[in-house]
Amino acid sequence: MSHSTTPSPRRFTAGSPLTGRITVPGDKSISHRSLMFGALAAGRTTARGLLEGEDVMATAAAVRAMGAGVERRDDGTWLIDGVGVGGLLQPQTALDMGNSGTSTRLLMGLVASHGITATFTGDASLSKRPMGRVIEPLSLMGADFTASPDANGSQTLPLTMRGAHPALPISYRLPVASAQVKSAILLAGLNAPGITTVVEPVATRDHTERMLTGFGADLWVEVENGERAIRIRGEAELEPQDIVVPGDPSSAAFFVAAALLVPGSDLVVANVGLNPTRAALFDVLRAMGGQIEELDRREVGGEPVADLRVRHSALSGIELDPAVAPSMIDEFPILFVAASQASGTTVTTGLDELRVKESDRLTAMAEALTAAGARVEEREDGLVIEGTGGEPLRGTIGAPIVTHLDHRIAMSMAVAGLVSRAGVEIDDTSPIATSFPTFESLLVEAGACSAM
Repeated sequence: MSHSTTPSPRRFTAGSPLTGRITVPGDKSISHRSLMFGALAAGRTTARGLLEGEDVMATAAAVRAMGAGVERRDDGTWLIDGVGVGGLLQPQTALDMGNSGTSTRLLMGLVASHGITATFTGDASLSKRPMGRVIEPLSLMGADFTASPDANGSQTLPLTMRGAHPALPISYRLPVASAQVKSAILLAGLNAPGITTVVEPVATRDHTERMLTGFGADLWVEVENGERAIRIRGEAELEPQDIVVPGDPSSAAFFVAAALLVPGSDLVVANVGLNPTRAALFDVLRAMGGQIEELDRREVGGEPVADLRVRHSALSGIELDPAVAPSMIDEFPILFVAASQASGTTVTTGLDELRVKESDRLTAMAEALTAAGARVEEREDGLVIEGTGGEPLRGTIGAPIVTHLDHRIAMSMAVAGLVSRAGVEIDDTSPIATSFPTFESLLVEAGACSAM
């Protein structure tokens, strides 16, 4: 499931304003969960608007390998024939997760409470990402792991795990805010007798809670000492659903930022999911002076959705409250680009999580923006960016930007190229296909780039 091994470099240069109306692909988090929860339901789940990037296709292949029926119709509707909770089969070969940390960690949760053994592999980027934070709670539930240690002693892929049946229900307080770890524990709890509890000190994206409840799981949330305690009753029966996946706010973020930054832009990004645990970037950009208007706000499948009209705006630097970080953790690379064009200084803190994403996104973005002419100071837990006040960046001269196989760095620096004098060359666009295969064609559709 890995993207092409042949690098696909490209230089992104300033072009016309972004105008018209575009639709971004379906939400990646909801797409992953539609396939996983549908695989555990008893019967046929349908999903429309599913993101068909490489990460989600890795999830589809994995649940198919464990016994679920997964089929795409010609009209784009996906059919998932589930095996029921407890019905997963042992895969006959290793599960290739490509670049998808979400697929890996959530599927580890599924396997943890089934009496099967599974081996997880991934590409070079995923194989560097630590898995210890999810291994620890799943081990407490009885799962057993053989991981590959890296030079720092972290547990990484390739990894083989043996699920426990029956698994032990646990009460676990997350040491670090992580929707993936929370979700893995809750998914393991689905097939464990009794009640499994996850306590999160800081609220993270809640698609798992919303969607499991929609599938019929007995899940509830209580507030204890100011913290969320999510409880799920095990040995559940999930009911198949008809799912319409809203547009991914993390994908929309690149076009929202581009329209704010490129003079003359007036763009509508249609059908964007605005789950409050995901959409903090749009509030932050508004606080910086961005004109982002919600049109036709509505609810689709329990998720708030709207069309976003975005117009070119003069942005001002901001000192960001670290409490909002979990609600926009994937959007910081593009926020850093927006900050590079603002008036004044933007200060971000509390972003340690960015060092264990597809790459160390703090160092990678500091180096990339500096190479493009921005003024950036890297600190232990964040970046300080002195903006240009709307003046174009210099752009890259000589060596291309190193994206570290990270799709969000590639797309963020592509947007930086749209507001540069010399353009920004990135070393490889192929990782973009993991989450946003239509990114470059939508840039052309919106008028920001010439045809490729």
